[in-house]
Amino acid sequence: MDLYYHIRSPPCQPVVFLARHLGLEFNHIVTSIYDPADFEVLKKVNPQHTIPTLVDNGHILWESYAILIYLAEKYALDDSLYPKDACERSIVHQRLFFDSGMFQNTTLQAVLSHLRNNPITDEHLAKVKRGVEIVEMYLTDSPYVAGQKLTIADFSIFVSFCSLDMMKYDLTAYPNVQRWFAKMGTHIPDLEPTRKTIEEELRALLQSMNK
Repeated sequence: MDLYYHIRSPPCQPVVFLARHLGLEFNHIVTSIYDPADFEVLKKVNPQHTIPTLVDNGHILWESYAILIYLAEKYALDDSLYPKDACERSIVHQRLFFDSGMFQNTTLQAVLSHLRNNPITDEHLAKVKRGVEIVEMYLTDSPYVAGQKLTIADFSIFVSFCSLDMMKYDLTAYPNVQRWFAKMGTHIPDLEPTRKTIEEELRALLQSMNK
């Protein structure tokens, strides 16, 4: 399998983390949409030229949530990561749509402002707080965001919290989130070195864009 990606890209991270959890081996093709040469190579594979893009035995797929679903359905040992039961699956979808529709972009913009040493508006911080409160609610009676089992939704929302952790967001008031965030670290091999690389790559990108 080929994976066109860049680890600093939040949409790429849950795919990489899930693949590690599943023990999958990728041919990682590091691709930056800001590099003209990389961009031309990517366009030949993906007409939408976005990352991550997966190529698996000739099957080409992009959009991170679609890739998460595909990997779970094809390579997981059972259906716990992406349940077959319609009710259980609908909860996974709801959590993914919450992340894609609101939380991921909110946390990403907050951490980018932080890394640029720009102030984060009270309005934006209120959106972040609301998102964290929602996830705390998800975890009230469940060890994972979509219920009793680890699912692909956990990997997606985990990346959003990694952004908050990068900016040292205070989660003291959210014990369920703290417990879950720590637990997620046990599901992803080599997580801490990867997170360090993500922060370094992101800082380097922002620095190059400010020149």
